[in-house]
Amino acid sequence: MNAEITLVGNEFVQRFSATRRGARLARRLAVHQLDTWGVPYGSGLSDDVAVIVSELAANAVLHGVVPGRDFELRLVALAGTLRIEVSDARGERGPEVQPFCPGAESGFGLHLVVALATSWGVKDRTVGKTVWAELSEREA
Repeated sequence: MNAEITLVGNEFVQRFSATRRGARLARRLAVHQLDTWGVPYGSGLSDDVAVIVSELAANAVLHGVVPGRDFELRLVALAGTLRIEVSDARGERGPEVQPFCPGAESGFGLHLVVALATSWGVKDRTVGKTVWAELSEREA
């Protein structure tokens, strides 16, 4: 089993400006928080979380932005599972996994999330939506 996910009951929540800079800061703070929880920088879990947060935060900034509204990052560590949630203010527009298109310069981000996460999905909020991904202990 992957011994990296051994935390119980830890949570990190932060809001960021819905800008490229905010998305970059979300990724950096996510891996910093993992390091604080005992998951070292550069470990497999840290790298996977960095990619997932990057993709979900970029989508929030590119597709979920409402002028004057921030997006929120939440990391929740439970026994055997790390849940990543990115919430934005645009509920009417959900993420869709795009078909592969040779030569395309974008549209591949959710493919990375699907490949790295144990599960992922979208849930509605009073204002906006939350896109979540979970990483669970896996057989070695």
